[in-house]
Amino acid sequence: MAIQIRSRKKTKKVDFMQFLSGVPARDYVFQRIPYEEQIEQAEKLLREADAVLIGAGAGLSTAAGLSYGGKRFTDNFGEFIEKYGTAMTDMYSAGFYPFPTEEAKWGYWSKHVCLNRIRPDGLPLYRTVYELVREKPHFVLTTNVDHQFWKTGFADEEIFATQGDYGEIQCARGCHDKVYDAVGLFLEMDQAREDCKIPSSMVPKCPVCGGNMAMHLRCDQYFVEEEHWHEAASRYADFLKEHRKEHVVLLELGVGFNTPTIIRFPFEKMVGENERWSLIRLNLDEAVVPDSFGGRAVGINEDIARSIQDIKSSMDADRYGKGADCDE
Repeated sequence: MAIQIRSRKKTKKVDFMQFLSGVPARDYVFQRIPYEEQIEQAEKLLREADAVLIGAGAGLSTAAGLSYGGKRFTDNFGEFIEKYGTAMTDMYSAGFYPFPTEEAKWGYWSKHVCLNRIRPDGLPLYRTVYELVREKPHFVLTTNVDHQFWKTGFADEEIFATQGDYGEIQCARGCHDKVYDAVGLFLEMDQAREDCKIPSSMVPKCPVCGGNMAMHLRCDQYFVEEEHWHEAASRYADFLKEHRKEHVVLLELGVGFNTPTIIRFPFEKMVGENERWSLIRLNLDEAVVPDSFGGRAVGINEDIARSIQDIKSSMDADRYGKGADCDE
């Protein structure tokens, strides 16, 4: 199957460094209020919001079931673990393995993409997130590349996926600013793979320079920011401008310190500069928030799936006048 081109006019780049928060480390705190009160506070902020900006990181997909390690990895990548040994510890690390050939590289990536991007339907946790915000103006800024927001109700014009997409490939040297839809190609590779490798005839080549192709993922200086990327970046900027004088809730889901300059630090900076904006930070281990934000920030250290469902239950109880207790 031929790869499908995605070509659009190039526009101005986004400089995420302008969003650095500058919050001193001593200002961060783990909030000590009871979990039930945190849920009520988060639900109240969302209920009273004029608009919601979602910032989603890898922790959200992990909580939704797309874990990259443990039993899910060993159950699905046994042949790769046997072939490549101890270097194959999890799906994330395996993506950086120095595969000896292009046939071996795409043998791995076709398996990875099928498991994490193509075959999963829209996951329940993502659908619940959509239910939380669907009735208000909203926008999604995400570093996730598994396409889950598209699969669970969010419109393309409401999403800015800054780090690429598992369903796309590009020239490995970024010789031109186009990316290619490779979903069909990955499915064919997955069927044809033997001994962890695909046939040489299926190895994709750059249609411009004839060189190797790579996943469309931000992992080096060759990442292609093609026109759709820039259009999404512009819509993100427009959303911030349109709602700057309103009560906006920044709902941060599973964002750690791997790439904090894209979501975590910018969210803190925006809340710090706008007294009508609030932050809800859900993270299993890293939900510290600036103490100076006071009641405008809630940081919940808990399984994200549980927290999201409890916020939704609290919101439903308030909306329909029914009692609903958070799970213990």
